[in-house]
Amino acid sequence: MLIYLRVLKESFNFAINALVNNKLRTFLSLLGVTIGIFSIIAVLAAVDSLKQEIEGSISSLDNSTIYLGRMKFGPSDVPRWKKEQFPDVTYDEYQLLKRLVPDMYAASYTLNVPRAIMKFEERTVGNVEIGAITHEYYDIEALQIEYGRFFNEAENASGVEVAIIGAEIANILFDSSQAAIGKKARIYGRNFIIIGVLEKEGSGLFGNSRDTAAYIPVNAVRKIFGANNRSLFPMIIIKPEKGTDQAEFVAILKQKLRMARGLKPDEIDDFFVNEMQGFADLIDNITGNLNIMGLIISGFSLLVGGFGIANIMFVSVKERTNLIGIQKSLGAKNKFILFQFLFEAMILSIIGGLIGLVLVFIVSILASQFTGDFEFILSATNMFIGTAVSAVIGLIAGILPAISASKLDPVEAIRTGM
Repeated sequence: MLIYLRVLKESFNFAINALVNNKLRTFLSLLGVTIGIFSIIAVLAAVDSLKQEIEGSISSLDNSTIYLGRMKFGPSDVPRWKKEQFPDVTYDEYQLLKRLVPDMYAASYTLNVPRAIMKFEERTVGNVEIGAITHEYYDIEALQIEYGRFFNEAENASGVEVAIIGAEIANILFDSSQAAIGKKARIYGRNFIIIGVLEKEGSGLFGNSRDTAAYIPVNAVRKIFGANNRSLFPMIIIKPEKGTDQAEFVAILKQKLRMARGLKPDEIDDFFVNEMQGFADLIDNITGNLNIMGLIISGFSLLVGGFGIANIMFVSVKERTNLIGIQKSLGAKNKFILFQFLFEAMILSIIGGLIGLVLVFIVSILASQFTGDFEFILSATNMFIGTAVSAVIGLIAGILPAISASKLDPVEAIRTGM
């Protein structure tokens, strides 16, 4: 064991001497490894950061949440022309499913309404995202009210013009969240009474945030745009009770809606059940593919880096031919010489990899500063991967030079090196 520690120490010294005595040559040779490791870790960190941000954006909805409507979130085997003929889910169907489907924690009927301009006296906020929902939405999504309250079932049923707004809207229109309660703001040309203000949460991945959103009763919207407006893409958001068998729940849900629509056994569903678990799996699949593509591209940089390390080691073997001959003449075994050069190649490669990791760390800090709430993650796992890959590249690149050094004849080596 001690002899290998000694070999490792000598290899480290030789690697440092190579860096000190041949700065330009070593730098250019290590550049490929540095760029390769930088590329790999940057890709892994960016994908991990993107995945965390997306999961954070949908964390308020658990994987059991279901979106029922005529639109499919992902790819579908149903032809487009046929999907366009599917009917919208109706408010009556929403009420029917609430009564008939067992183990339902909550269900909310929603409409996809256009963004609006909100006005209060002389102040205006544009591009406000409007959530046209029923009162159960509060139980499905983790909405945090800072001041006031959410609208109730009676207010939704009657279509009372009340609204819950985001913190940023409250600050712009009313100077503070608390001051907004009880005030009237114009939305879609109507006066809506502000009854609640959400807690501030910051911007999301794509700039979307509840801070610039407003929630109003769906029946108030139906009065404005019409009860059966197909352009609003109605949808029913459903959350089962905890512990409910998801597959069984979805099967019952489909059965009840098929019966309500009078579909025959040989007819396909004229609606789609979109599950959040499927959306989460889709995100995992996309990020996995991004990782693979990034690793393939980065692999070419590492290939160049491997050739650079091999070049250094072949030059090092040639420069130290005389020393190798002397070591062998004094009794050094082939294995000793082999490990000496292998360790040296690995150390050089790891040094290049560490430089790449430092560059990724610096870039991640700068990127986080410039992108606001989007945080780039450089995890310990990714750092370990970078170091391990560097060592493997050094090992592979150093094999041939190390073998050639270990097989040198001591007499010929001494004569050649003189």
